[in-house]
This record gives sequence, C-alpha cells and structure tokens, in this order.
Amino acid sequence: MDRRSFLKKSALGGGAAAASTLAAPLYAQGNRTLTMVTTWGRGLAGVFDAAQRVADSINGMSDGSLTIEVKGAGELVGAFEVFDAVTAGQADLYHGADYYFVGQHPAYGFFTSVPFGMTAQEIVNWYYHDGGAAFHDELGQIFGLKSFLAGNTGAQAGGWFNREINGPEDFNGLKFRMPGLGGLALGKLGASVQNLPGSEVYQALASGAIDGTEWIGPWADEKAGFQEITKIYYTAGFHEPGAALAVGMNRDVFDSLTPQQQKMVEIACAEAHQWNLAQFLANNSAALSRLRSAGVKTLEFPDSVWDAFGRASDEVHQENMSDDIYKRVYDSFMASMKSSSAWIALSDGAYTAQRDRVLG
Repeated sequence: MDRRSFLKKSALGGGAAAASTLAAPLYAQGNRTLTMVTTWGRGLAGVFDAAQRVADSINGMSDGSLTIEVKGAGELVGAFEVFDAVTAGQADLYHGADYYFVGQHPAYGFFTSVPFGMTAQEIVNWYYHDGGAAFHDELGQIFGLKSFLAGNTGAQAGGWFNREINGPEDFNGLKFRMPGLGGLALGKLGASVQNLPGSEVYQALASGAIDGTEWIGPWADEKAGFQEITKIYYTAGFHEPGAALAVGMNRDVFDSLTPQQQKMVEIACAEAHQWNLAQFLANNSAALSRLRSAGVKTLEFPDSVWDAFGRASDEVHQENMSDDIYKRVYDSFMASMKSSSAWIALSDGAYTAQRDRVLG
C-alpha cells in the first residue's frame, strides 16, 4: 500500500495536477517562510481562526527563524486541493478537516469525526494517550505528511433544513451538504449528499442547489447567515460529536526543521486545539439565543431517525473493514471511546445532571 496507489483512487486526485502549476516555496537563508494553505475561506468564524492561531503561535515562538504565511481557500489552491498541494511539495502545510480527505484514505475520517464517534474530550484522550496520534502518523507516512490535531469545533448541530424531518423517509431525495463518513451514512437513507467547501454553502442553500446543510454550530452558523434562508434548525447531529481540525505538514519540510522548530509546531497545534474548542463553546449559547429570538425553530430528530442514522453509520464502517489500517484505527478508536465514556458518564455526566437540577 503506497501513496501513489491512494492518490490514483482519490476523488481529489486532480488537485495534485492543479497544484503542480504552483511555484515551489523558496526559503531565505536562516529565516524560513512556510506557506499554509487551508480548507477555509478567509474569515470563516472559528475554523479560519484556528489556522491563524497555529500560524501566529509559531511566528511568536520562533523569534523570526520560522514564519507561517496563511492562505485562505482559493487564494493559492482550492479548499479540497490542499492535501494534494502539500503532499506534492507545492505548499508546506495545510490546515483543515481531515475528513475532507477520506477519498485519499477512509481512515482520515477518524481524525475529524465519524458518526456516533467521540466527543471533543474523548478524541484527545484517544489521540494523546490511547494510540490515536500514532495512527495519524502512520497514515501521514503513506502520503508524506506529518500531522497534528489543531482545533476542535465541539459537538456540531444536526443542521438547517427547508422542511421538518419526521422520519427517515424524509431524507429520500433530499439534497444535503455533509462531508466525511457522516455524508456516506446519510446517502444510505436516500439523500443526495453534497460535499461543498464552507465558503460555498450559503450560496448553494440560498439558490436551492441544496435543501439543507450542516455546518458547525450556533455561533459559526449565525456568522454564516443560514438563518436568513431557513428557520428550521436541528441542534444535535449524529455525524460530528466533537470535530477535530488538523495540520498536515509536508514530511520532508518537517524533517528539515530544527528540533526546536518541530516542537514549536507541535505545541502550537495542541494549543490551538484547546483554544479553538473553548472559542466555539464560549460563543454557542449566546448565538443560539439570538437565533431563537430571530425566529429560528430549534428541533431534535425523532428516535426513528436516530435509529436509522445508527444503522447507516454501521454499514459505512463495515464496508471499510477490509482495509487493514481502517480496521485497526476503528478498533482502537472504539475501545478508547468505550473506556473514556464509562468514567465520563459516571463523573462529569452525573455531576452536571445534578448540578443543573439543584441550581435550576
């Protein structure tokens, strides 16, 4: 199993050809400037902030020896071309959601989020203490990348719809934007699933090109303006219970950094993960109140829909189990999630339920 065979299978493989037209980065003696391409349109709330946070932290720590220059989606390459641009050596690193790259390898979904997967706390437990980072590195070696978690949106909303969802049959024929393995699961319910970059979603929803979309959560969704188009909002989703963001650096570039610079990259990514998660969680409740005041109707999917989500999600996982890496990542991920959840439910879960009951 090698990088070339994966790229041939990739739905995004054309991005490598596009990237090849770019000029290779030039490094000044003793003062390197690295180009970070992103899957985010410049200014997209939270997600672009996470990319900029990584860059600013590295720039601040390096004392001028290493500068990261951030490019928004479309400024150098398209949102979904960043992976190929970095693996081809035409950009130095990317910031994005690794589930955009399940065409390169389906196991990349685990390093953003998978349906019925981990919360934000559970994923860092797995990543830093239960083997997740080693799997991320194993995938990266296939494609010439050194990868790090570098942001997290927390639990994502079920999304915006042009009509209410009363049963699984309501997804049949629905044109819906959802990336990653969650999108594949939704497709099994009959939805026509679209994978659009964040900067294109508003126009697609406004024009009727799609009937609904998930994006992130109340704060980022409000900033995107989806409430101007529809007032039906499902607040809990099955697809991304704790969506991590990631940096992927060209491995040759990473290996050429000094040990001190490598540590700066590692620390900046880890710090951005926690900072970004707090950013989303600190802003979501107030944003949700504003959305409701503006007439947005917040709903929850009925149990029959959740059950259908579960069956479809399991089908997606089972279809990938013949891949050795996928199966090993899945087994590790699920074992860690079960272990983490057992204690969190008894401690945090029980405490917050009692706290909210006592305080009203």
